[in-house]
Amino acid sequence: MRRYSSLHGELFSDVLAKNLIGAKSYDRIAGYFSSSILEIAGEAIEKMDGKVRIICNSDLEVEDVKTAKLATEALSKEWCDFKPEELPPNKARFQRLYDFLKSGKLEVKVLPNNAFGLEHGKAGVFTLADGSKTSFLGSVNESYNGWKINYELVWEDNSPETVKWVQEEFDALWNNQYAVNLCDFVIEDIGRISRRTVIPGVEKWRSNTGNASAVTIESVISRNGYGLWEHQKYFIDRVFKEHKKAYGARYILADEVGLGKTAQLAMSAELIALYGDKPVLIIVPKTLLEQWQGELRDLLGIPSAIWNGKVWVDENEIIYPLPIEKCPRRIGIISQGIINNGSEACYKLKNKLLSLNYECVIVDEAHRARRRNLSDKKLGQSPDMNNLYSFLMQISLKTHSMLLATATPVQLYKIEAFDLLNILSQANVSVLGDKGSYWRKPNENILKGLELITGEISVDSITEAWHWMSNPLPPSEESPNVKLIRSSAAMTEEQFNCDKLVSEFPINIQRRIERLERDFFASYNPYIRHIIRRNRSYLENTINPETHQPYLPKIEVVLLGENKKDSLILAGYLGAAYRQAEHFCELIQKRCSSAGLFKTLLLRRIGSSMIAGYNTGKKMLEEWNIVDNILLSEDLEDEEIALSDDLKELTKEETDTLKLFVSYLNNANISKDTDPKYNMVKNILTFGVTLDNGEKTVPWKKSGCIIFSQYYDTVEWVAKNISEDIDEEIGVYAGGDKSGIFYHGEWRTESRDKIKKLVKERKVKILVGTEAASEGLNLQTLGTLINFDLPWNPTRLEQRKGRIQRIGQTNDVVYVYNLRYRDSVEDRVHELLSSRLESIYKMFGQLPDVLQDVWIDVAVGNMEEAKKRIGTLPKKHPFDVKYNEEVQNVDWESCDEVLNKDAIRNKLLEQW
Repeated sequence: MRRYSSLHGELFSDVLAKNLIGAKSYDRIAGYFSSSILEIAGEAIEKMDGKVRIICNSDLEVEDVKTAKLATEALSKEWCDFKPEELPPNKARFQRLYDFLKSGKLEVKVLPNNAFGLEHGKAGVFTLADGSKTSFLGSVNESYNGWKINYELVWEDNSPETVKWVQEEFDALWNNQYAVNLCDFVIEDIGRISRRTVIPGVEKWRSNTGNASAVTIESVISRNGYGLWEHQKYFIDRVFKEHKKAYGARYILADEVGLGKTAQLAMSAELIALYGDKPVLIIVPKTLLEQWQGELRDLLGIPSAIWNGKVWVDENEIIYPLPIEKCPRRIGIISQGIINNGSEACYKLKNKLLSLNYECVIVDEAHRARRRNLSDKKLGQSPDMNNLYSFLMQISLKTHSMLLATATPVQLYKIEAFDLLNILSQANVSVLGDKGSYWRKPNENILKGLELITGEISVDSITEAWHWMSNPLPPSEESPNVKLIRSSAAMTEEQFNCDKLVSEFPINIQRRIERLERDFFASYNPYIRHIIRRNRSYLENTINPETHQPYLPKIEVVLLGENKKDSLILAGYLGAAYRQAEHFCELIQKRCSSAGLFKTLLLRRIGSSMIAGYNTGKKMLEEWNIVDNILLSEDLEDEEIALSDDLKELTKEETDTLKLFVSYLNNANISKDTDPKYNMVKNILTFGVTLDNGEKTVPWKKSGCIIFSQYYDTVEWVAKNISEDIDEEIGVYAGGDKSGIFYHGEWRTESRDKIKKLVKERKVKILVGTEAASEGLNLQTLGTLINFDLPWNPTRLEQRKGRIQRIGQTNDVVYVYNLRYRDSVEDRVHELLSSRLESIYKMFGQLPDVLQDVWIDVAVGNMEEAKKRIGTLPKKHPFDVKYNEEVQNVDWESCDEVLNKDAIRNKLLEQW
């Protein structure tokens, strides 16, 4: 045995370098993953004949490495959290390390520290050139400081029994079931960093290449999240390339819920804001303002400001008393409520917004921009635009690029797709051509164009086809035939109207036009080119030729609670109270012909939970006008509802009905023992669910569960009671300052960011949330979802499911349980829709928003009207799957040039 000390020699030369020269192998139990891999003794390893194997410890959890997919994601994230790109530049070290890893001369495995804990286990075995072996133990880490600078102690021992013992320790760790190989992402990132150069400023980036990759490769989402998937990168890259052209980017992003539309739009907004000097405006439903700002901040690290109706509020909640046209950030977010409202104050705000010119305008839930004259008899007429449609038509003239987002570009009628393209086409001939375009001609011609692309009709001749094809003529990149036609007509890429007749082209070009016509109406028409839609099934079943894996890992959703026997019985006092709520809504209906959500308020609350119904009934009795301000805030989103004069007071019959409603719930003695929904949730969390095939799931509290309700009354009551029945911390995620933790019935307030962190770290496995949790919240560590109530807006149901059926989900199968009372409004609507739910979902990708009116019709007793609305749904999707956009690989990961982070932030902090 030989003893070494930093005081009496050089550990590097005395132990490491001496033994590595010509060595056949070096097996090393090292310290922490990131530093160990970066600071190995490169020069000495180069002198080896064999290879080095290093086993490191890591902050990974055992749960993170149970599958290869999880291990890759977790290890990639830990590597990025280490921020290797921010280390002092040492390209030679990174290049050497990359070469070792790629050649196989260095192999690294990582073991979660909660498997054993490796922080203090440091040892190694050398197999020397002559085949003999020696081993060492000591305090030294596998780092430059460890071997050359720090004070360390090392014992070297070449006795067979010691070598055998150290080797067995190494082998046990190296072959442990939880030890995972260093993933390709980490290896390739080491290579990228070895070539990395920094572009100092935005202007230099613009004039140099303006490549998206220089901004995206080290963005927060790329380094701290689950990264961007190929379909997301494809859209962002396409938008940014189009924005740099004279005519700008004009697209409808129609991906299904859960495929990351917000991330795609947010990254596009950042790139566009950096490339130009004019503002970027984002228009979203009122309920999504904070979620949008949060995702910009958390996913991408992007500063922004939201207009709260009076002032601007930045990403740090700092208030700026500036007018609406002076946003303190390059990216400003406003509510659609401002646009929908017809008040004088909102009219002035809209005019101020229209006084500016924009780099880009982004609109979320854009299908809300609709014509009022939507019916079979009026589709041929010019659109009677609602306020949002009209405003977007105007602001389209004031922006270079425009992006509209909606999962349902077509709710019921093909013409709805035209209306969205109509918005994009203002002052932009690349979308629908110029004023002489056949695609833009009003009335029947618009419908004819839609029927041509759906294959319902066809053209009679190449001359007629050319009228449709030539204005707008697609860009050259769309097809070799288009490129030759454009070249023959001497058209620039900024020109879209080819005014030559077919007969005026040379014969060979005429043949090219005929070839183009064969595929034009299916593949190159304006709708296909400007509506980008990818559905989950397409991405899960389409193989990426680069990786030979699907573009998106498949996440199967098992829907439970759908059978009639699964509905909960409305019995006793609860059933009596529900019937009084129905009677009350029918009474209000007689005096209120509009505002469907308002007049069904009580029914929706009691349909959620006994406690929500009871609290609402009491508030209505105490002060009827309170529904005009407090209660509606959770229900009406951007609708501006005020009580008409004849509804300012309740009638005697209405008051008596409300009193009876409250008394029945009083008599029911509301508690966790008497609420049938609560008891069902408790059983599911504790014992799991028996599936149709007889198999039983694990208890849902083990696999992690999110419980949704529309109403905070319900959320608070459910969470508190669960915390008393299950010995775990129960998270509450809601708007404002209402988020926190219940433990054994005791409450402590926590920020929403803290709640998200606890869920991500698996320290909170049961989360109860309002609709605030249905947007902007990633719950990949939770494998189950319970809908405590069913929102009447179908999009809300999809958004809830999208919290767990999303990119990065750690489970291959997720379970969703829908709770509903038997013979309730929800149950009756479910029965009406049940025969068509599957076909509707397959056609639209989700349930159209317009089906919300079915719930209202059923609630007020208009069953025939409800059936009529369902009957109007088409039997076939108007565009089938033709705008399932092909996904192409976009290589950002190998990017060598990176735009300085401070330069990015400083640009985005500029005021309008």
